[in-house]
Amino acid sequence: MDRVLIVAGEKSGETYGAAVVRRFREQRPGSSFFGVGGTKMAAEGVEILFPVEDLAVVGIFEILGELPRIRRIFSRLQDEVRNRRPAAAVLIDSPDFNLRLAKRLHALGVPVLYYISPTVWAWRPARLKKIKRTVAKMCLIFPFEEKIYADAGIPARFVGHPLLERIRTVLARPEFFEKCRLDPEKKFIVLLPGSRKSEIRFHMPTLAEAVRRLARQVPAQFGLVLAEDLDPAAVEKFLPPGGPRVDIFRRDAYEAIAAADLALSACGTANLEAALLGTPLIAFYRISPLTYAVGKPFVKTPLYSIVNILARERLIPELIQRDFTPENLVREATTLLEHADLRDRMKERFRDIRAGLGKDTASENVARELAILTDRGR
Repeated sequence: MDRVLIVAGEKSGETYGAAVVRRFREQRPGSSFFGVGGTKMAAEGVEILFPVEDLAVVGIFEILGELPRIRRIFSRLQDEVRNRRPAAAVLIDSPDFNLRLAKRLHALGVPVLYYISPTVWAWRPARLKKIKRTVAKMCLIFPFEEKIYADAGIPARFVGHPLLERIRTVLARPEFFEKCRLDPEKKFIVLLPGSRKSEIRFHMPTLAEAVRRLARQVPAQFGLVLAEDLDPAAVEKFLPPGGPRVDIFRRDAYEAIAAADLALSACGTANLEAALLGTPLIAFYRISPLTYAVGKPFVKTPLYSIVNILARERLIPELIQRDFTPENLVREATTLLEHADLRDRMKERFRDIRAGLGKDTASENVARELAILTDRGR
């Protein structure tokens, strides 16, 4: 029986991990998984030793306060690996934790399949040396990453982007508007503040003020896509009574994004989701000033949004740190809403980006690579 350790430190990674487990078990029905994940991985039969939220921490100084808990998780996982002797490990994203774990797994003789590369092309390229020493195979989700790993002499394969398996909508825009009682005569703007509590804290005050100002300038209505594991109260407290109505969407998230005229989106997976759904967007991000000041000198790319990185140009506006203000959001939003040619150009380039991300077989490809690795690790 194949026994596999799987560790996901982000909600998106947990979703991707669940799909890999499902595909792998289609090939190896008797296999078992244990590790760090969430409800989706648990539903696929993974034994969850620690919830994914225990690792979902952003920022250098934010992590410092969580170090004792993170060390306990690290120690427990090592003990479980020694006791269970897995044939292989799947580590998904979360490089600050997973690259350290990869080093220990390598020392314990457990081959590591690393799914979703650290952003070595944006910052901390020295991580490639660590990856070469400790990772058996990289599974890449962006095509431009292949050359980086080939040049570094690291075994890697572009498997396609897992979002292509998930991006689906059921309702057309008129049906969605009717279901949600939205006014077809008004623009619909959707807010994507992020999936972490820290992102909500840093982003929502600015978003809420921008919504108030936009409502005075543009005949618009607003929605907010909330991560499934976040309490609506986390965002509702930033939306005081008497302000513009903001509908909160959870189950109909992709329908809401696809139906929107414009998305105001935190950098990360949400940017790419909006682009793949063909929705014009503005990207933003803010972290603590100390974390930003320490990290900025190490950033090697002038572009922050993955959409712009894939487009190889500043296709969508980016409002990062101090530039993320209500004034700037309103200015960029009104410009896009008033100029259909700008929105149309975005949509055209979004189609090109989607075509370059491969087919909707990423999870199946990763499962096949895992099967090869488990055979080698027996």
